[in-house]
Amino acid sequence: MTAFTAAVLQMRSGLEPEANVAALEALVAEAVASGANYLQSPEMTGMVQRDRAELMQRLRGEEDDLVLAAAARLARQHRVYLHVGSTAIALDDGKVANRAVLYAPDGSLKARYDKIHMFDVDLDNGESWRESRTYRPGECAALADLQFADGSARLGFAVCYDMRFPQLFREEALAGAEILTAPAAFTRQTGEAHWHVLLRARAIENGAYVIAAAQGGVHEDGRETYGHSLIVDPWGRIVAEVDGDSPGVAMARIDTAEVAAARAKIPNLKNARPFRVGAVGEDAAGASEAAE
Repeated sequence: MTAFTAAVLQMRSGLEPEANVAALEALVAEAVASGANYLQSPEMTGMVQRDRAELMQRLRGEEDDLVLAAAARLARQHRVYLHVGSTAIALDDGKVANRAVLYAPDGSLKARYDKIHMFDVDLDNGESWRESRTYRPGECAALADLQFADGSARLGFAVCYDMRFPQLFREEALAGAEILTAPAAFTRQTGEAHWHVLLRARAIENGAYVIAAAQGGVHEDGRETYGHSLIVDPWGRIVAEVDGDSPGVAMARIDTAEVAAARAKIPNLKNARPFRVGAVGEDAAGASEAAE
């Protein structure tokens, strides 16, 4: 079993990547000074910009991105795992990837994940979002093994809106993930309604830790995000939270023995059975005969 200290870094990213890098550096230093060895920043760490033209003008490819270069340097400098919850990366086809990247303590690239589910929604207060107009959805889930002196822990990736698709988290848990992640830039409206309950549900139904760093507050582009970065344990208990929407750090001890204990008590990953969905009014016998 493996234990380590995780930190969620709550940010209020603005329009200037350079300023956001400076904010990231300060939060990393604070978390490392308190003993963290896995650190996670929120979705869109590098820039929160809803104007597509301005976004495209400032974007860079992965090799030239300021945030990713800084994250690799900080991981190496502090000898920690640094998980950039996501940042916008220019792609060759004119689209953009909403990309999560994990750097190892030697500064090497450990894993990358492109957000799969696009936030195309119309909310009650008039907010309307169409991520698919700008972003190219990912097609592959991602896992990474974090190596520590006493062993390893398997991490599964997701970003924000992905948390509403429990099948992604279930497949990662079935593939051995003990820690599930959901860095986000949740709107205030949806955050007040669903943030805590969704993250706790993903933890409970998979018997896994869930770590979710968040954007918080009113951003320079006018949007408002919910904050409340969370770490949830495998029994669904909130063990760390940045209370409110101001930038800050929250930390918790992660112990994979707690994952094993939760999954032993409620072995739903093992107890799952295949099933089919029948027509309304169709009984089991009729379904079987029809299949023959």
